[in-house]
Amino acid sequence: MTGEEAVAYIWSHGWEAHAPGLDRIRELLRRLGDPQRALAFIHVAGTNGKGSVCACLASVLEAAGYRTGLNTSPHLERFSERIRVGGEEISDEDLGAVMDQIRPAAEAMAEHPTEFELITAAAFLYFRRRRCDVVVLETGLGGTLDASNVIQTPELTVLTAMGMDHAAILGPTLRDIAAAKAGIIKPGAAVVSRGGCPEADAVFRRICRERGAALTELDLSRLTVRQLDLEGAVFDFAPWEALAIPLAGAYQAENAALALTALELLRAKGWTIPEEAVRRGLAAVRWPGRFEVLGRDPVFLLDGAHNAHGMRAATESLRALFPGKRLTFLLGILADKDAEAMLDLLAPLAERAFVLRPGSPRAMDPAALCALLEARGTEARPCASVEEGVRDALAAAGPSGAVCALGSLYLCGEVRSAWFKMH
Repeated sequence: MTGEEAVAYIWSHGWEAHAPGLDRIRELLRRLGDPQRALAFIHVAGTNGKGSVCACLASVLEAAGYRTGLNTSPHLERFSERIRVGGEEISDEDLGAVMDQIRPAAEAMAEHPTEFELITAAAFLYFRRRRCDVVVLETGLGGTLDASNVIQTPELTVLTAMGMDHAAILGPTLRDIAAAKAGIIKPGAAVVSRGGCPEADAVFRRICRERGAALTELDLSRLTVRQLDLEGAVFDFAPWEALAIPLAGAYQAENAALALTALELLRAKGWTIPEEAVRRGLAAVRWPGRFEVLGRDPVFLLDGAHNAHGMRAATESLRALFPGKRLTFLLGILADKDAEAMLDLLAPLAERAFVLRPGSPRAMDPAALCALLEARGTEARPCASVEEGVRDALAAAGPSGAVCALGSLYLCGEVRSAWFKMH
């Protein structure tokens, strides 16, 4: 297959008609020689911050000399963003080659694997082909029944910030969601948790006790942010001092601190991760679409805040970076998110909003979103296209203003593509 044919084949096998479970991915991987058994993993689950923590871990491990695989989702602009080695995306040729191997195995099965199961198998095959020393593996949805959970006990399990998201599938309560995420905790595992959410923390502590897993919780008393601006953050995480990360969100220092806690545990397990590699890796980390600065005059920010927890983090960052300033927003939200809670957080910062329909069948109707904004005293107008929204938001903000595009990761990719086409 070509890379394009491989992607089309993957997307032709949706998950909606399939019962959740690990039987399909186990059978598929068994038919492929269980490539995951040849790999060491750092397994990451949570509601928010997964991608940023994965990016920090991968960047530092690469700086330390390890050949590092990175498997994340969703992608913003290109499918190949999901599967990387050494920071480089899988090539079309390699994606086609691994799918050529997977397709006959998948089609020999009584129940065909889903799109995410195909992607997971492709990633594992590719990482084995590239002889990765370690793979940073992000869950897709939840944990217990996520295809990534087919792996055996990883080198490390990481649980990022918790909040209400995908409640219709994982919920309805925060305890239920936490229990689903905690499904990746294997017996005897080493576990690092972000903490800070009492209901979820109680679940994680209980499951770690029951499974004999050693739990380390992030100690935020060690963290001091020295500087935060559009270039990123400089912070101490005792005993580390003056670490720099080129990610602008106020929450990114906390994500980096969680990654550092994980790296400290890896060092204790015998992994060679010198201080110089930590500094160089954090300074080199890139994670597009997460409080990413695309433009300066006016400031144009892009953030993947797609639920109430993420919106709270984004608005706190905006207050820190633009104290007392009201902003222009470019906004699109999925209908299955808690739009009311998200807009309650956003409206006090908004001068105006330009509303788009994200490229997803789950997208909220722009007219309905405008009505919710106007009910909160925010001027709102729907836009016919992403290009129109970007152009009009920039014009409304003026050279000294600021625009922030957020509300959906689907929207992030579309806005990012439109921005670079227009600039």
